[in-house]
Amino acid sequence: QVQLVESGGGDAQPGGSLRLSCAASGRTFEAYIMGWFRQAPGKEREFVAAISWSGSSTYYVDSVKGRFIISRDNAKNTVYLQMNSLKPEDTAVYHCAACGGTCRVNDRYTYRYWGQGTQVTVSS
Repeated sequence: QVQLVESGGGDAQPGGSLRLSCAASGRTFEAYIMGWFRQAPGKEREFVAAISWSGSSTYYVDSVKGRFIISRDNAKNTVYLQMNSLKPEDTAVYHCAACGGTCRVNDRYTYRYWGQGTQVTVSS
């Protein structure tokens, strides 16, 4: 079992930045591919970014490439999402998730553990 708790959400202006954190506890954190997903009102939960257990491989949805950076610190059992050049369309609840076993990094159905989410609102 892995427990995930997100923090760092809030309000930002277009062009601004936020840094999300996801603290993990429970089973061996470094064994999991970690991902960030987001869900806007009335929309499906969508993949944002993922990172391999070592941190050597990262994956992004096209809409955030060049603006968001995912990273992890296995010593702190934490994964981060640095969000820059924010746009109103980035407004959503952001969830971190842990993917164990067979994992397709952009497929939410292959992620086993989920956090409750943190709200990000981008508006002027």
